[in-house]
Amino acid sequence: MLADLADSVPQTRHVIVLSSDGLKMAQHSTQTDTADRLAAACAGLQSLAAAVASELPSGSGKMRMLVIEMDGGFFYLMAAGAGAYLAVLANDGVDAGLMGQRMRDLVLRIGEHLNSPPRHDVHAT
Repeated sequence: MLADLADSVPQTRHVIVLSSDGLKMAQHSTQTDTADRLAAACAGLQSLAAAVASELPSGSGKMRMLVIEMDGGFFYLMAAGAGAYLAVLANDGVDAGLMGQRMRDLVLRIGEHLNSPPRHDVHAT
């Protein structure tokens, strides 16, 4: 399904699914080291976005989607289930509206499978 997203939006470079604590859960078109670095960076970004969102008095404080435009491309981060996120790195020239739509479609299609329940220390007393 991650490949479908990448194939349907020209200029897509990397697609990953990660847990809220920055652990890569799945990847497409990405080397493992790159996916691990992106997942770790995403944990910080989603935390910052949630902190900013909490400043809106009528909001829930939850981050739904974050888009960063950089020289050379775009980065997208979308909530994708309980404790899970979908991240995409795309080249400059990507159709931003199409990317957002395809990401939302993917999250709706497989959202219940894209979750990462909180981890508990089984050795804690």
